[in-house]
Amino acid sequence: DGKIYDAYVIYPKNHTSEANFVEYFVYQVMPDILENKCGYKLCIYGRDIYPGEDAASAIEKRMQKSRRLIILLTHQLINSKEDAYDRHIALYNALIQNDTKVILLEMETIGSYGKLQESLRFIIKQQGTIKWKEEHTVHPQSPNSKFWKQVRYHMPLTHQPS
Repeated sequence: DGKIYDAYVIYPKNHTSEANFVEYFVYQVMPDILENKCGYKLCIYGRDIYPGEDAASAIEKRMQKSRRLIILLTHQLINSKEDAYDRHIALYNALIQNDTKVILLEMETIGSYGKLQESLRFIIKQQGTIKWKEEHTVHPQSPNSKFWKQVRYHMPLTHQPS
C-alpha cells in the first residue's frame, strides 16, 4: 500500500511536568511495546523527523506514509496552539480523505470534551478513546495489558516477528 509506517504519533511537544511522562511514554514505552515486542513501525516527531527538515511538509509526507494516527490526548495538547498544524492536517486526512484511521489515547482524564476541536469530538463519538490509567504505569511494558491490547486492536495487521 506504499505505507512505510504503521502509525504516526501526535503528542504535546512542550515540556511541562506531565509532558515528561508523555515524552517518556512516546520515546521509551511505545517503541518498546509496539516496535520491539509487536513488530510495528512508528513515526515519532523528534526521532524520525529531523531538525532542519521543513517540518510542515515532512509531517505531511510521514502521515501519508502511515496507516494509523495515534493522538495522545492531554490537557496540554488540547490547550496548545503550538502543535495545531500536524493535528489539523492529520484530522483532515483522516476525516475528509478517510484513508487514515485515528487512535486516540487519553493520557489523562480529559473530563468534558467540549474544548476539543470538532473533528476530534466527532472521532471520539464514533469510536471513543483508549484511556491510560495510572495503574498501567506499574507494568507499561506488558503488551498483553488491557491498554496495549486495545491499542493493538486498532493497529493494522503486521507480520509478527517469529
